[in-house]
Amino acid sequence: MTSIHQIQARAIALRDNRIFELFVVGIIILSALLIGAKTYPIPEIVSTGIQWLDIAITFLFLFEIIVRFIAEPNKKRFFHNGWNIFDTLVVVVSLIPIDNSDMALVGRLVRVFRVLRMVSIIPELRMLLNSLVRALPQLGYVVLLMFIIFYIYAAIGATFFANINPVLWGDISISLLTLFRVMTFEDWTDVMYETMAVYPLSWSYYLTFIFFTAFAFLNMVIGIVVNVLEDEHAKERAEQDEEDGNASLNELRDELQELKAMVAALRK
Repeated sequence: MTSIHQIQARAIALRDNRIFELFVVGIIILSALLIGAKTYPIPEIVSTGIQWLDIAITFLFLFEIIVRFIAEPNKKRFFHNGWNIFDTLVVVVSLIPIDNSDMALVGRLVRVFRVLRMVSIIPELRMLLNSLVRALPQLGYVVLLMFIIFYIYAAIGATFFANINPVLWGDISISLLTLFRVMTFEDWTDVMYETMAVYPLSWSYYLTFIFFTAFAFLNMVIGIVVNVLEDEHAKERAEQDEEDGNASLNELRDELQELKAMVAALRK
């Protein structure tokens, strides 16, 4: 049992080591660069070297997963974390030799997703993604309201501007795409000046649409995400304070036990 505890203690020390964390991040970046290198026409010898390097990276990822699993005090809870499941699946599938089979495309896609392991390694990125996921229910209502505004303006645009330029305003679906172009400010003034030649007051159509979508709704989305991110930060601080408090209590208990043992020894 002592050797098992020693192995676990070493795994925890390695997992929490900042240098080891930076090393894993560097390996992930190298993996991403190798994926990009494979998209270029490269000599056969370089391609072979990249293939062997990719295999070495896969085994390094496997070693890192094993270290994290050993360092977990409660092994059953290791796979309760979605990121641990994702990392394990990516590494396991990467180990399967399917490069020269019909599943080669799947293997390449899995290797692309290894870049996402950066999120599971870096807590700050994980917090950002968790905040975005938690904000989705609130963002859904904003997106729904934005779609209603889009639809109303697209119907108006298709009604009044279809004869001016059917390529941009021929039907409501094309009008929606044109309005998305206007919202992203992609040469939107060219679209506006074209309709103003027939309807001089059509500038108000574009300005009000931009105000509702690009300014009002976009700021609402940013506000929701920032608010959820602040809640995540506050929750993390509360959990950290609780862990620190538990650690202090454990230290006090250990000291009390040592004092009791000393008193008992003196009485003897």
